[in-house]
Amino acid sequence: MKRTDCWLLTCLLSAAISTMVSGLVQAASPQLSYILPPGVQRGHEHVLTFTGAHLKDAAEILFYDPGVSVKKLEVVDPQNVKVTINVAADCRMGEHLAQVRTKSGISDYRSFFVGALPNVDEKEPNNSFDAPQKIDLNVCVAGVLQNEDADYYRVQAKKGQRLSVEVEGIRLGQAYYDPYLAIMDKNRFELAAVDDTVLAKQDGFLSVTIPEDGEYTILVRESSYRGADNCRYRLHVGNFPRPSVAYPAGGKRGEQLKVQFIGDASGPIEQPVTVAADPKAPSDVFVSDAQGITPSPVLFRAFSEGNVLEAEPNDGFENATRAELPLAMNGRLEKAGDVDFFKFAAKKGQTWEVECYAHRVGSPVDPVVNIYRATDKAGLVGNDDARGQDSYMRWQVPEDGEYFIRVADHLNQGGPTYVYRIELTPVVPSLKIGIPRIDRYSQTRQTVVVPRGNRYGTLLIATRNDFGGPLEILPANLLPGVKLVAQPMHPSLTLVPVVFEAAADAPVAGGVVDFRAKLADPKQPPIEGGFENIADFVLGEPNNAVYITGVVEKLAMSVADPVPYHIEIVQPKAPLVRGGTMNLKVLVKRDAGFDGPLTIQFPFNPPGVSSPGAITVDKGKGEGIYQLSATGDALTGKWPMMVIGAAEMDGQAWVSSQLAELEVADRFVNFELKRASCDKGQTTPVQCILTQNAPFAGKAKAELLGLPPGTTADPLEFTKDTKELLFQVKTTKDSPVGIHKSLFCQVTLTHNGEPVTGATGGTELQVTEPPVAAPAPTPAPGAAAPAATPPPAPPTEKPLSRLEKLRLKAKQGK
Repeated sequence: MKRTDCWLLTCLLSAAISTMVSGLVQAASPQLSYILPPGVQRGHEHVLTFTGAHLKDAAEILFYDPGVSVKKLEVVDPQNVKVTINVAADCRMGEHLAQVRTKSGISDYRSFFVGALPNVDEKEPNNSFDAPQKIDLNVCVAGVLQNEDADYYRVQAKKGQRLSVEVEGIRLGQAYYDPYLAIMDKNRFELAAVDDTVLAKQDGFLSVTIPEDGEYTILVRESSYRGADNCRYRLHVGNFPRPSVAYPAGGKRGEQLKVQFIGDASGPIEQPVTVAADPKAPSDVFVSDAQGITPSPVLFRAFSEGNVLEAEPNDGFENATRAELPLAMNGRLEKAGDVDFFKFAAKKGQTWEVECYAHRVGSPVDPVVNIYRATDKAGLVGNDDARGQDSYMRWQVPEDGEYFIRVADHLNQGGPTYVYRIELTPVVPSLKIGIPRIDRYSQTRQTVVVPRGNRYGTLLIATRNDFGGPLEILPANLLPGVKLVAQPMHPSLTLVPVVFEAAADAPVAGGVVDFRAKLADPKQPPIEGGFENIADFVLGEPNNAVYITGVVEKLAMSVADPVPYHIEIVQPKAPLVRGGTMNLKVLVKRDAGFDGPLTIQFPFNPPGVSSPGAITVDKGKGEGIYQLSATGDALTGKWPMMVIGAAEMDGQAWVSSQLAELEVADRFVNFELKRASCDKGQTTPVQCILTQNAPFAGKAKAELLGLPPGTTADPLEFTKDTKELLFQVKTTKDSPVGIHKSLFCQVTLTHNGEPVTGATGGTELQVTEPPVAAPAPTPAPGAAAPAATPPPAPPTEKPLSRLEKLRLKAKQGK
């Protein structure tokens, strides 16, 4: 952190002030890169290392799910924190997300995994089939694939035994790579091998039945032999079941149904599944039997309606399976070329969401879905890949009657695991809120960190699906001592600024909160939605494509140690007018001992308003000016506004101003500027017709701007009663010839004691070369001298039009 010696005080006082400031914020902007080891066994105590930057004041680990508790936290250095955790025996298996709360901020969130098997570390050298690492069955090996690395593990197995192997590699969210798996017998013949799977993406899993007693070797490598220090993996090896897909692949919330899990070496596994009634509860299924439990779940949909299962044969219009909407249609394309038909009734004007799940539930089906009218078998709508490789349609029923749905694989493939599920529901409005990204691929400022006795501001972004209207940001579920200041989100916008304020005595603490918003229109049915943030964990080819993400549905929030500065907007008393500018004053209040520069941003621009990306309040200064500009068609109204600011405190520590109000208004007066023309060196009037939109006090100033070089016009004053102005535009011999279309008027007036500046009107000025006078004819001898040229007519009070000027010039030329 930057410290400024106060040379006017004694050295002792200077040191005391410096110590006081350094104690406020130790390290802002904490970052978390990864958690090691990347996975643990449930029901045990483990030590994890959280690695990143600016972690020296780490105080707490925030988890998004129950089942993991912290017993001890030890800061090793600013980059590493050792955390002793206890994982409950009933902790949910799979991915868990965590982040570090420091006394000054909240880090990114990263993942670690909870499994059922004990961990074993890889022991090098194990890169040869002839010298593998021997392991027991039913363990999880933590290893790393270096460049051109191949890791071999050997197990003992008996004939008829199931041997299942699954690797978590890219899913760990730490590196972009593609693991390859193989199971080999003693003669190095492959019993099975896999690269990618639909369920586990670039990771793979295998399940085989052992043909004879003996040793079997498991190979793990990167598919193209690439690798690096961060290409970590967790290799699950055991007798656990490993199906790949469920049939049906979903069920009604709160109900129990029989489900067949397909893809395991022992054959289909049929088990009852109770679907959670809570829409927020996980619905995917960890399949278990007497020999173990799957390391990762089989994907399973929790749905608001029931199921209908296909009844074979149903491969044509004449034998389609009957269904009644709303519901989910479930089936399997059991052989190559198989197609399935369902028949249902629908009424004219109904709108249905037709959503097919195949790849999204771990099935290899690439579905093509079509809807036909029953009376003439005419095709109405169809879709292939609206949802990745899955199908989606929004279909409006054209008339009362019966219809068919046809499902096929795009490549006409099929098999036992070729499961699909089509959910048909009426359109249901939904709402989500989040924090828009500051950086494309990072989690920068995706949390709320409020310094004690200060403010933190952020933008919220809303996704309204199938409804419109204003939104109210709900102030519930906040941390003790924190309050929310927010205005309703405008119906036409998806962004709104909000400010969180922490009391001076608010406890320094953190948590993940259920942050929500609702429709603020009593004339519509109630709609409420929660927070969601999606972070990119793994990027890869091509063009930084996103492979692995982490999704949270709660907002991480903390009250942090105080920072030695506050910022405040001086509330404008006058509006920003269309076509105008405003100099917004921002005050910086500094604690003793802090005089560093601050970066100030204006994050929310109302429609039609623009502002610089950032300004700097220089070292020791107490204010800055943020210039706002409005277009001529800016949306008028009173808008919430804030500025946010940060200083370098071993990382940036952000604060916010109060939530102030920016009024965007129509111009007080509009100018209609008439076109004008003249020869170089002449003066020409530009007529302005004024239309008063709103009264103002005193005199206003009008300036004609956009004039070509060498051309001037004196400013004019006017009042609210003025109807017309005449600018006298003076050209010179240096004024460029041509039609100059950039003229406009800038108006400055005073409202509530503050200046209001805006542009209005627009016209063109034509500058021409003066005509060359013809030489006077020589008089004949004895002829009378020609009469003198009469002086030009005095200027008229009303300016001549352009056409009148041209006529006059032609007449004078004759």
